[in-house]
Amino acid sequence: QVQLVESGGGLVQAGDSLRLSCASSGRTFSSYAMGWFRQAPGKEREVVGAINWSVDRIYYRDSVKGRFIISRDNAKNTVTLQMNSLKPEDTAVYYCAAKDPHGSAIYYLSSRSYDYWGQGTQVTVSS
Repeated sequence: QVQLVESGGGLVQAGDSLRLSCASSGRTFSSYAMGWFRQAPGKEREVVGAINWSVDRIYYRDSVKGRFIISRDNAKNTVTLQMNSLKPEDTAVYYCAAKDPHGSAIYYLSSRSYDYWGQGTQVTVSS
């Protein structure tokens, strides 16, 4: 069983930065593919970025490319999402998710693919 806990959300102004962290309690964190998702009110959950266990494949959705950075520290069982140049349209609840890829070095883009989810952290960007 993997438990994920996000932290770092908050209320910021457009152009500011936030750093979200996701801590895992599982001993097998280093073998999991991880994803960051967000869900705004009235909208479907969407992938923000994803990273494979070996940290050599990273995905970003187009709207965050060049602004957001995903990283992971397998020794500390954490994955982070550095968000720079935030925009009001980035306002959402952000979730981290984990998926056991059973040895495959891939990442996953669909929320349906993930086995474990954090509780979410609110990010609000004012204009």
